[in-house]
Amino acid sequence: MNHKSPTTPEPQYLKVKNHLRERIASGHWVAGDLLPSEAELVAQFEVSRMTVNRALRELTQEGLVERLQGVGTFVAQLHRISSSLTVRDVHEEILARGHRHDAKVHLLEKVRASAGQAQDFGIKTGATLFHSVIVHLENGQAIQCEDRWVNPACAPDYLSLDFTRITPTNYLLEVAPLSEARYSIEALLPTPEEAKLLSLSKQQPCLVVKRRTFSRGLTVTLVRLTHPGSMYVLEGSFQA
Repeated sequence: MNHKSPTTPEPQYLKVKNHLRERIASGHWVAGDLLPSEAELVAQFEVSRMTVNRALRELTQEGLVERLQGVGTFVAQLHRISSSLTVRDVHEEILARGHRHDAKVHLLEKVRASAGQAQDFGIKTGATLFHSVIVHLENGQAIQCEDRWVNPACAPDYLSLDFTRITPTNYLLEVAPLSEARYSIEALLPTPEEAKLLSLSKQQPCLVVKRRTFSRGLTVTLVRLTHPGSMYVLEGSFQA
């Protein structure tokens, strides 16, 4: 009589899937990199081609990889993944609505990392960080205050750019292809500085998005995006 094990062993396809996911998250493979072929994965994990195919299919559905028939499987560009919480460029969002986008740069500076910032970026306390504060306007009305900290190792030319002509998001997606992004979204009151920059009362609720992005295993940027609650709607869709 056979007795079941108290713990169910991990399915073979999950071993393959989790291995590939962990390598992508760690920066071992970055956006655009070619992954091992199905035949190589079959040999490495000693599983069937069907098992490998399922792992790759699920990673494709999750937007982590792209499969090109007859070519291979590549790490996907994160900002091209269709999702309600992707890294979106405010300039493109505004243009898509048929409106005019303008940006006012209020701060662009080099600073020394605090102990907390050093921990967030994985650098030494006192090491250099870049800092910018930019207000984005739609048809002349302020809709977003962007308070951003940037890792110089990922974007060395950041301070030399004209952010009235190109957005930080657009630039960073080009120079540091993303492997991971983490978000938090809260309804908060603006800071005194945000209220002033967005022409709001200090008691007017805002939608605040805090985002951290990674490339090649490094933290690229930490950004706080503050939007007047009465003027901003977070939209998205999901399709199984």
